[in-house]
Amino acid sequence: MKMTGAEIFLESLKKEGVKYIFGYPGGVVLGIFDLLYDNKDIQLILTRHEQGAVHAADGYARSTGKPGVALVTSGPGATNTVTGLATAYMDSIPVIVFSGQVPTALIGNDAFQEADIVGISRPCTKYNYLVKDVKELSLIIKQTFYIATSGRPGPVLVDLPKDVTVSKTEFTWPELNIRSYKPTYEGNKWMISQAAHLIAKSKKPVILAGGGVVLSGASKELKELAEYTEIPVTMTLMGLGSFPGTHSLSLGMPGMHGTYYANKAIQESDMLIGIGVRFDDRVTGKIDAFAPHAKIIHIDIDPTSIRKNVRVDIPIVGDVRRVLLVLNKILKEEVKEQWSEVRKAWLKQIDEWKRERPLTYTYSDEVIKPQFVVEKIYELTKGDAIIATEVGQNQMWTAQFYKFDKPRMWLTSGGLGTMGYGFPAAIGAQIAHPNKLVIDIAGDGSIQMNIQELATAIVHKLPVKVAILNNHYLGMVRQWQELFFNERYSYSELYSHVVPDFVKVAEAYGAVGFRAIKPSEVEPVLKEAFKIKKTVFMDFIIDWKEKVYPMVPAGAPIDQMLFEEPKEKAEKKLKAVK
Repeated sequence: MKMTGAEIFLESLKKEGVKYIFGYPGGVVLGIFDLLYDNKDIQLILTRHEQGAVHAADGYARSTGKPGVALVTSGPGATNTVTGLATAYMDSIPVIVFSGQVPTALIGNDAFQEADIVGISRPCTKYNYLVKDVKELSLIIKQTFYIATSGRPGPVLVDLPKDVTVSKTEFTWPELNIRSYKPTYEGNKWMISQAAHLIAKSKKPVILAGGGVVLSGASKELKELAEYTEIPVTMTLMGLGSFPGTHSLSLGMPGMHGTYYANKAIQESDMLIGIGVRFDDRVTGKIDAFAPHAKIIHIDIDPTSIRKNVRVDIPIVGDVRRVLLVLNKILKEEVKEQWSEVRKAWLKQIDEWKRERPLTYTYSDEVIKPQFVVEKIYELTKGDAIIATEVGQNQMWTAQFYKFDKPRMWLTSGGLGTMGYGFPAAIGAQIAHPNKLVIDIAGDGSIQMNIQELATAIVHKLPVKVAILNNHYLGMVRQWQELFFNERYSYSELYSHVVPDFVKVAEAYGAVGFRAIKPSEVEPVLKEAFKIKKTVFMDFIIDWKEKVYPMVPAGAPIDQMLFEEPKEKAEKKLKAVK
């Protein structure tokens, strides 16, 4: 029996186990949407913007480990997905976008709602396809899911011309064989053995765990490695949750807004084990001064990531989990060290750094401190909630003061730094985990980037909670303007322009809105919001002057940190760093 391209599309998605598609209809994909009208196996989640659809698919993927799928129309529908694709690309998230396209005969003729989305998206996708023949459609979809989820994951775009979706052919589910794409999963055993013996010789080692640990499902193996060898662990922004944040060996996050003791440990270490990390600029600071005394072991499934930014002594290409399984086995069978004795002095030094400069802030009875809100969220959820964030100060305060003990509970845009990401990502996670508490910690600037997705949350009865840290500014921009631009707040102040009443906005969409102005109101608002089985916006009016500390100025070594100090002392230190 012959099937149309639209029917083959849906049948192929069923074969891949897809239950949800996030999307928005339009002319050239109406044939697919018509079939979705009666489809009982796949539910379309209608977002209110295509960017929101891709971020929601991204949040679904990060929280489940399964690919997230979006479906949009041609032209502006397709171009609106680019920010979502770039967000997923930078963080290695398996998102698949199916975009409609004008009929193949009209491609290149500037037809209505035509855009070369294949060309536009090429730099921000792992791979992309333009389907030219309905006979190729099922094979391309099968390849798409494999490419998106294998090796180093990433987004893939498939462009579907209208004539392909209406043409008919026999449906087949072909065998998969992509000769030019063969990811390396097993690490070189000789190199792994060399790494094990280098670990045995080190006196001051540090593990730097990244998002690759989460993506490969290697948290258990990482914990085993750290506990067996008694090596402290610091986690990048994308790696939070890959190792328990409450563990005695945890150093928290390193880098620009990392902990004092994580940065000190890296700079003083004699060996750094990078596991599933990119060594990006926010982690390394001044690259020439990064980990100056350390031998570096780098484990990553993507060979192009190794030696891209930092020198590496032992490169190991392979799946993080499989490499750690072998490494742990070698350490236990071949390297028989008395780890407690070897690490005693190093761990004592790290404990001293923790006592010397703990993560802290100045509490106030009169004005709400944003760190206090995050701490209260952590206290009330006991760490058992999926937390999404937007980008900026809200993101950094959450990374610092919410302790993630498990992977896939933390959704944030790391590499691209996309404002407006958190709310639709939280919606995607809530779709995937209907019985889980899902919270988006936002800023008053970033929440307005995709605030229209309130309608999506309401229509689908999603009890997403949004905690807005409202300081009437683009907070991180304001912080930089204060420190580096002589307090000239050029277009970062939102209060002097139109600031919406977020409580009324929530209520206008059919959600619940709360506001807290005093510190004593924070906990009652959170408790009430968490009890309600509806979408809730919580507007916390916070101290507008509060900054994220510690802070490493751009281009400085990561041990040259600024702290919350009297103004005169801070200015003197800032001048010295400059």
